[in-house]
Order: sequence, then C-alpha cells, then structure tokens
Amino acid sequence: MTGAQARRAIRKKQHAGPTATLAPGFVQANLVVVPQADADDMRLLCARNPVPCPMLEETAPGSHRSRLGSQSDLRVDLSAYRLWRDGELVERAADAKGWWRDDLVAFLIGCSFTFEWALTEAGLPPRHATCGVNVPMYRTAVPLAPAGKLHGHLIVSMRPYPADDLERVRTITRPFVEAHGEPVGWGYQHGLGIRDLSRPDEGDAVPFERGEIPVFWGCGVTPQQVAAESCLPYVITHEPGHMFVTDLRHDDLRRRRR
Repeated sequence: MTGAQARRAIRKKQHAGPTATLAPGFVQANLVVVPQADADDMRLLCARNPVPCPMLEETAPGSHRSRLGSQSDLRVDLSAYRLWRDGELVERAADAKGWWRDDLVAFLIGCSFTFEWALTEAGLPPRHATCGVNVPMYRTAVPLAPAGKLHGHLIVSMRPYPADDLERVRTITRPFVEAHGEPVGWGYQHGLGIRDLSRPDEGDAVPFERGEIPVFWGCGVTPQQVAAESCLPYVITHEPGHMFVTDLRHDDLRRRRR
C-alpha cells in the first residue's frame, strides 16, 4: 500500500484505526492546527524542541492541503481528530471539516511510526505492532524549551526491547531525525518521571518479555500536552496513533537533510 492508497482508505472509512502498520515504507506525520495568531509560537516551539517536534511542513493560513501528499485533505485524511478549546479536550470526530477555519495553520510533525519498518526488517518488530494495539505514550516530567506563550512537557512513546538489542535499536533509529531519531531514554531508571508503565497516558499498555527493558522516544503528541498546559484557545490535533500518511519515502527524509 502506498501513502496515497492509505489516505484514500482512510477517507473512505475503510481504515479507522491506528496507522502504525499502514503503508510500510512511507513517512507518517502528526498533525497540530492552530490559529494564525499562534503559528509563530508553534513554529518556534518546534525549532527549540526538534526531538519531539520535528516539523515536516507548515501550511498557508486556511489551507487544508499538504505538499507531502498528492490531492491530500488534512480535514479528512486522518482517521480520528481532537478539538481543544482553552486547553480542554472538548470533542472527538472522524473528520475535521466542521472545525476548519480560514485563519488556521497546520503543522505536520514527524512520527516514530516512520522508522518502525526498519526495526521490523532488522528482526526487531515493535511490540504494539505484533500485538495489534496502539503504541503506549506517556507524559514525562521533562519540561520543553518554551516558545512565546507555549510551554509544556515532553511526551514519549515506548517500545520494549531486550537490553542486549539496545545498541542495535539506537543505531537503526538514529538516522531518522525527522521522525524523532534515536531513543531519549531507556531502562527502569530512565529519569523521565514516568510512574507506571502499565498505565500509559495515551495508547495501549503492552506486555514485556523476560530480559526486556522499556525504550523511550520523543513523541509528536507533545503539542497536545502543550495545547493543554498553555490553555490555547483553539487547536485541532490528530487522535494519538492515527497519523497522516504522506507520499514521502524514508530515503526522501535523508535527502531532505542534505
């Protein structure tokens, strides 16, 4: 399946779940949409916090088209959306058509689903993928570098791996800097302030096998925590795990860095 085929399946409601295993080989992206008045701060937040918020694209005000996907429509090409008002999550929907305004600016932010194909090819498939659930995500005690009125804390995604495989996992994911890159922490003394791995803040808990440790990556759900902590008046985001599948291939990301 290509990125375009994935978007069509989502738009036709033929796929409604998380996109972790959808269109392997194509870059996926998180979505955060803010009024134009807050766009400068959001752009600066991404620049100051590139690990959790690697920005792939910023649209023109009012536009719902992405240059990263042919004939795309950011209002319907993700399978689940959230609406935030004054820092509160007030509504969920299968499309964002009724929420879109002429002053909105959309930001597409890299997603760790992008590098999961490489882990799988190396014989290291992520546990959530093999279990058929959403990746577990956790709020941390790590503050972000603030940007204007925007502030918040880092969100991380987690995948368990045998301790002996940690260096391979780091090496495989390190080149994908626009998809969060290598892990930000690992093990049970990770210093992130996560109290209970069995109770993720987003996504689903996954089982651990003997000898495995938690491995954490920066997560593009971080702007949702920013929306809450900064009490932004109006924000549209994706439902965690339900990404925008682009037409970019992984080698395209490497070329973008040159």
